[in-house]
Amino acid sequence: MPDGKASMPSDSLGRTLILGTAGHIDHGKTALVRALTGTDTDRLPEERQRRMTIDIGFARLDLGDVELGIVDVPGHERFISNMLAGATGIDLAMLVVAADDAVMPQTREHLELLELLDVRCGLVAITKCDLADEQLLELVQDDVADLTASTFLQGVPVLPTSAVTLAGLDDLKSALGRLARRIRPRGPGELFRLAVDRAFALPGQGTVVTGSVASGTLGLQDPIQWMPEGKTLRVRSLHSHGRPVASIHRGQRAAIGLAGVHHSQIVRKHELATPGFLKATRLLTARLDLSPTCPWPLRHRTPLRLHIGTGQYVAVVSLLATRRLMPGESAIVQLFVTEPVVAVCGQPFVVRSLSPAHTLGGGHVLEPEARRILRHSGHRVDQVRALDSSSPADRVSAALGACHSGQWTELDLCRNANVDLPEVRSLLARLKDAGTLIELATGPRRILRLHARTVARWEARILQALGHHHTAEPLQLGLAPAALADRLGLAHRDLLLAALLARLLKQGKVRITGDRLAQSTFAPQMDARQATTYQQILAAYRQGGFQPPSTTDLARRLDAGDALMRRLLDLAVAQGKLCHLAGGLYLDAEAEHQMRTCIGQKLALAGGLTVSQIRQLLQTSRKYAIPFCEYLDRIGMTRRSADDRRTLAGPAAGIQPPTA
Repeated sequence: MPDGKASMPSDSLGRTLILGTAGHIDHGKTALVRALTGTDTDRLPEERQRRMTIDIGFARLDLGDVELGIVDVPGHERFISNMLAGATGIDLAMLVVAADDAVMPQTREHLELLELLDVRCGLVAITKCDLADEQLLELVQDDVADLTASTFLQGVPVLPTSAVTLAGLDDLKSALGRLARRIRPRGPGELFRLAVDRAFALPGQGTVVTGSVASGTLGLQDPIQWMPEGKTLRVRSLHSHGRPVASIHRGQRAAIGLAGVHHSQIVRKHELATPGFLKATRLLTARLDLSPTCPWPLRHRTPLRLHIGTGQYVAVVSLLATRRLMPGESAIVQLFVTEPVVAVCGQPFVVRSLSPAHTLGGGHVLEPEARRILRHSGHRVDQVRALDSSSPADRVSAALGACHSGQWTELDLCRNANVDLPEVRSLLARLKDAGTLIELATGPRRILRLHARTVARWEARILQALGHHHTAEPLQLGLAPAALADRLGLAHRDLLLAALLARLLKQGKVRITGDRLAQSTFAPQMDARQATTYQQILAAYRQGGFQPPSTTDLARRLDAGDALMRRLLDLAVAQGKLCHLAGGLYLDAEAEHQMRTCIGQKLALAGGLTVSQIRQLLQTSRKYAIPFCEYLDRIGMTRRSADDRRTLAGPAAGIQPPTA
């Protein structure tokens, strides 16, 4: 691999796509690729010694206006995991069948795996035609037609070839070129993503990783994020099929020189992506399609092997609506993975049994950063099912609905809805105009953006929590914000709660009195006896003035229990009728205002007042004068200095007592 600082040739000859081989062991896949490209993809000494492909190999086929990066996969059943790593992200497939052997077990399994991985374009190459007569060749072609019926390869070109005589190679190249030109290219706005299939070190280059570019473009100066580690790395060099390039893009095989990481730290199944695009998780929500050939029903909580990207993981499947899934059936499931994995919405995967190894089925990721769904939770399953839609607008709407906090980025939506960045921005503008996306201001420069259904659910929860409190405590004016936050499972000063309350206040659905929140239609409910007692309490404090009654004595005199007395006093404070000074000491609100005015005016003239002078000024006893003074100190009106009180603020009447 030459130095990445060398002169850069053109990054592309035109359209660039990934071609993957598939087929049974010893059917001539590697020999056919060598005849087409001149490259021997068996790079390992063991492969050349045993003349058997063990790991994935790579080659380049130049078809003029089309460049194919070829991924050659092993055909032995013991190396299915390597085959799946190589088949990930291919654009078209070449199923290889030997003329002297016909369709074999791995031919069938590889075709099934290609379908599970969502490959939708390809052809069939019959190899070793120099070893078969015309009659045998016809039988093999009939065998292939039966195999490919009802698959994505039904009706595709079936081309006889020979890597020995080179017969049919020109026809094969022409057919590959026609297929490649029919594939609709992806848009330029995609975010970069590459699943690593090899990592090694080169002298003078350091760490190098290779893989097929699944989406987007990466230049030499662009930052790259190593997942699932989350570390941002620097790109030192870029190569494609041995050529130094200034950038790499979707559909290319690429080698990336990296700074800041040792090659032993990066392994197959790791990924490189635009920073902020991918998120590591141990829980995926997915649609699982069990293969009709699955050898047994899949039961809830079954451990299995998950093949996604270039990696394989152990995962436990949670069936959300049933105890078991029968062969040929589909269901929304959750996959609990034993180690971090990265994915995007719509990404295909394959599941196989742990032992004995059988392909069970596959599916598509729906929630790449999922929250746990309780079993038989139909509402949540229906929400997730919307992410399986072919409509980008429906997927973006569903991804917004799954974000309950409103704290997301446009890159999050690209990942969670499988939509390119320019389209995300366009769809968000449309959803906002339609009222589906609601913006809640939480500060001068901060906005939470939520789906209208999410806002409606939160508002319903808030009103319900207040309603439950009103029913349980009909004598209270409402619920304190901290208590409301606890009931909703939010932090007291959560920005989401503050924004929702501001919206409800503006709509007139909620009111606030002091520090109490209540439904706007709520009023404290008292029966006739409670109402009478309440008025008697207020009258007693009005008459008491600066010598207020003891709450204990008053409760005894009015024949009111301690609990009722406490609730009625709290109500009077919340309504501004009484002022709570300390402990069991309350004062009529008008008397409290008069006290602050009187003392404030006197302090302005005298500069300081002793407790005795305050007692005489208010015509009360020392029993009350001391707590009165302490109250004035606490609200910041006065400050104790030796034996007297001195003013801290004025005019005194402007000092407001603390709310209840």
